[in-house]
Amino acid sequence: MAIFLLKHQRYLTALLSSTTILLLLYFQNSMLVFTHGSYNFISKKVPCACSICVTDQGNCSWFSERYDPNVPLLLNSTNSVLSANVSRWWKELQSNAGNYTEVVDQMFPLFPDKEHYSDAGPDRCRTCAVVGNSGNLLGSNYGPLIDFHDFVIRINKGPTEDYEKDVGSKTTHRIVYPESAMDLDNSTHLVLLPFKILDIQWLISAFTTKNITQTYTKVPSTIKANKDKVMILHPEFIRYVYDNWAEGHGRYPSTGFLTLIFALHICDEVNVFGFGATSGGIWDHYFEQILTSYEIGSHAGKFENETINRLQQENKILMHKGWR
Repeated sequence: MAIFLLKHQRYLTALLSSTTILLLLYFQNSMLVFTHGSYNFISKKVPCACSICVTDQGNCSWFSERYDPNVPLLLNSTNSVLSANVSRWWKELQSNAGNYTEVVDQMFPLFPDKEHYSDAGPDRCRTCAVVGNSGNLLGSNYGPLIDFHDFVIRINKGPTEDYEKDVGSKTTHRIVYPESAMDLDNSTHLVLLPFKILDIQWLISAFTTKNITQTYTKVPSTIKANKDKVMILHPEFIRYVYDNWAEGHGRYPSTGFLTLIFALHICDEVNVFGFGATSGGIWDHYFEQILTSYEIGSHAGKFENETINRLQQENKILMHKGWR
């Protein structure tokens, strides 16, 4: 009898262990919800393999109300037709609006016309460093930390040469418009931010005829860049950032703010460097002795700054403010 009970006990132990393992595997990407004496299993797929995922919207209603996972990020031949509202708003930003349809039809044969960044999933953890140009980067020694990220997204003309210790040397994406364009190495994506149709015309010209040298100021007729890594932000994305994130403040969003929201859509974990003022309240660039201000110009800098701080508070980004 004792032998029988011992065998029976071992059987139950083995059965319980197997059941526990199966349950753990089954509910690895689910959560258990208890309600008044009963319980229900609700499937909740993990959006990425990072410890905290940007697109996990369940933990922040403020973020969920603003974040639209379906907004087109980049222009391609399948999404280039603009809605009336987007087209009207975007054309109001420019003084001499050309024929948009003719221009984009010229553009698509020149550059890769494909879907980008569609590999989101529970097995991916894409880490991104968004690197601004604030003077608070000087003396930060952030270089190795910045370069450790999968994507390093830089803005306008922020240089790396001679500043590697503080800003790193790696650049996977650089977001520019004609007036802020610079030569890139062969591994960097040129991401054009088109505030006007002329910006797209300039991009075409820079890789073909090289005949556009003037917008509202002098611009380079051509730049060194990998044609196969050119991408163009969608005008609808710019309008979405203006409506959902800037909430209609200012005339249009700043390049840095647009870059940060873009990162929220292509990254699983976003670390932000070189944004904001120095610890002494000075707004300047790490590479030039020119004071800047978020309170002037066409952008709603103060509101954008408050929104960026809220993103940090909600654990959607991590701000690195340096030591200067």
